[in-house]
Amino acid sequence: MAENANLPINIVVNKIELSQKMDQIKYDFSMYESAGYSVHYLSVEAQTNIAELKALLNDKTHIFLGQSGVGKSSLINELIPDLNLRVNEISTKSKLGKHTTTNTTLYHIPSGGDLIDSPGIREFQLDDLTDKEILSGFREFKPFIGQCKFRNCAHINEPNCAIKQAVESGEIHTQRYQNYLNLIS
Repeated sequence: MAENANLPINIVVNKIELSQKMDQIKYDFSMYESAGYSVHYLSVEAQTNIAELKALLNDKTHIFLGQSGVGKSSLINELIPDLNLRVNEISTKSKLGKHTTTNTTLYHIPSGGDLIDSPGIREFQLDDLTDKEILSGFREFKPFIGQCKFRNCAHINEPNCAIKQAVESGEIHTQRYQNYLNLIS
């Protein structure tokens, strides 16, 4: 969605103190970095990379989107200490985050800029996007669009597909291509 709206995207991986496998986490997110996205590894609890995030947010407006329980409210409390937003633990029954933010709210960051806090997302629907919009939502595909043998290539089973060739050569991450296939099916 953000790619289609030409919005800048930063991926924040919070609560890294909970993992004993940082190498695996960085590997898992490397597909986004190789596609050109900035990935920031944070811990509010351990104060890891918080200053860098604060600098990134200065004098701009940002929206925090993510699943319930990933630490959006804790991170906002760190950025704007006077707010004291309510935070919740992960549900022991469902193993999912509990919704603590129920409304979308705009906050001013004391160091400059604004932050839009949104309720946690359990499911994100892309039903209204056409296949063409889904395709253009994968920034790493863009250099290959229009390079296929067939003008109406769907990038699934067609021969001489530039996107499939880019996947085979490692220019496009296999998992990102699988995500594309899952979205258009």
